[in-house]
Amino acid sequence: MMPNYTNVHLKFKLDGLNYKYDDLMEVAYSYVKEGLSYQQELGNFLLDWLDNKDYVKVQTSGSTGKPKSLEIKKEAMVNSAIATGDFFNLKPGDKVLHCLPSNFIAGKMMIVRAIILGLELDMVEPKALPLIDYEKDYAFCAFTPMQLKHFAKYLKSIKTVIVGGGQVSEPIIESIKDKKPHVYETYGMTETVSHIAIKKLNNFNDSEADKYFKTLPDITVSVDDRGCLVIDAPHLSKDKIITNDIVKVHSEKSFEWLGRFDNVINSGGIKLFPEQIEKKLKNKIKEEFFVASKPDDTLGEKLVLVIEKKDPDFDTSVFDVLDKYEKPKEVITIAKFIETASGKIHREKTLALKNI
Repeated sequence: MMPNYTNVHLKFKLDGLNYKYDDLMEVAYSYVKEGLSYQQELGNFLLDWLDNKDYVKVQTSGSTGKPKSLEIKKEAMVNSAIATGDFFNLKPGDKVLHCLPSNFIAGKMMIVRAIILGLELDMVEPKALPLIDYEKDYAFCAFTPMQLKHFAKYLKSIKTVIVGGGQVSEPIIESIKDKKPHVYETYGMTETVSHIAIKKLNNFNDSEADKYFKTLPDITVSVDDRGCLVIDAPHLSKDKIITNDIVKVHSEKSFEWLGRFDNVINSGGIKLFPEQIEKKLKNKIKEEFFVASKPDDTLGEKLVLVIEKKDPDFDTSVFDVLDKYEKPKEVITIAKFIETASGKIHREKTLALKNI
């Protein structure tokens, strides 16, 4: 007998109003028919969640490959919601803020957590600086790094913040280090049904372990022969999830993220991780940029910096913070980067603009 996923917690609220199953279906139809674009996304997901299927279709962001549609089991989404609720001690009646697009897994999971755990969900339009009621206090919210950057000074109204969807730069981390709310970077993807590990970004205990990602309960990690992360999460997937993320595993419950296997550059026999180099340059370059490579007769692959600007002039003294082999051999300027649907830089398509 198929589990019933149409149960709506008695304390669940959406924008201050309490809804049961039938009411929520009506709201969903109304949003799809008459709502703004972000409300239509919410309505479409609610209709998917409240139907009689045991899965929902979820679109990947496309930041690490071609966007694709996956079927995610509702049981896994419920299990993920419960795990997050337990870890962050979320209780029925807690107020949570939802300011992510509802057409990707992170946004969908905010809705599922509210329905399953009985949370009071306030939905606002996903923007770089979400427009919220600053008089309200929230127990929980999920941000993108860009949203956290703009929202840092308003964090006092939120008890716990998680941030995902991209690396959090050093300037952003610096801006939140003295803030009272607890802020965590998350590790996860569509296949893992949102986050499976978190890392503190402030309120440290001066422990070396605080620097690493820690897995949620009942999740363990290892590496394959490429040095890539392998996730064992039986409540989310019956099979182990093999990623393309190169990591250093410190225990079966903690790991350090190094970069994407797809992005590793072998320059003259030296393995270079673009993401680690980018992290060092984040507070040195104001424009959008990323590190890549181009073919080279001598080195095999030559390290290059790709920057979003029309002016070709660039002060290479910023490379002084890098180690000898990490310094780009060339700077390539592109007037406008290509982005994915979720707002991340699409490296492959952007490089194609210059036939690299």
